[in-house]
Amino acid sequence: MSNDLTPSHALAVQLRRRLSAERLDPYERACNHDLEQAVALYEWNSSISAAFHEVLGLFEIVLRNALHDQLTRWHQRQRRPGQWYDDPAGVLEAHRRQDVADAYARLRRDGKVITPGRMIAELTFGFWRYLLTRRYETTLWTHAFRRAFPNLRPAQRTRIHNPVDSLVRLRNRVAHHEPIHNRPLATLHHDLLHVAGHLDGDVEEWIRSRSRVPALLLSRPTQLPAATRS
Repeated sequence: MSNDLTPSHALAVQLRRRLSAERLDPYERACNHDLEQAVALYEWNSSISAAFHEVLGLFEIVLRNALHDQLTRWHQRQRRPGQWYDDPAGVLEAHRRQDVADAYARLRRDGKVITPGRMIAELTFGFWRYLLTRRYETTLWTHAFRRAFPNLRPAQRTRIHNPVDSLVRLRNRVAHHEPIHNRPLATLHHDLLHVAGHLDGDVEEWIRSRSRVPALLLSRPTQLPAATRS
């Protein structure tokens, strides 16, 4: 680790107080209680989190739009009233119907005209993850979602759900400023690109070209056991 990336001891002590000992503790433990290295790792964790935030944002929007498009087509084939998220077919379970109701309520509260685009934006990344679970294998996956992934062969739901589930968990940690340095970041980045490629190869290349994650992975300021860095 180069010295210009490492804060002075005095600054590290001050930052530990400002950040809180509790927040910095996981970084200190990862760095064998070397406070200066812990602060450097905290700084790197912030940078890699920002980089993941960028590509996760691109990925989430592309994914939810692709799923929405297929659900809309399925809904139209069924000639049912309203929008698919109104669930006229009674497919969604109670928690997901509540998610939709809450999205409606937030839009009404904010005085916004309710459109499909605004509803899709209002539903969380976790909502879409749940729609990819086994509960919906014979309904949403079979009739709609598998068509969203033309490059997925064989078209197995778990090959989409499992990485998306991990990416939602990563996004939640990033959103709450939690440590991600001990997560398999290279694998998660690969999985994000891989699922994007199942959607659209050009989209995968677009996200890859914008991603700062690979370069930041190479600039990690501390060494941890290989098992935690894979």
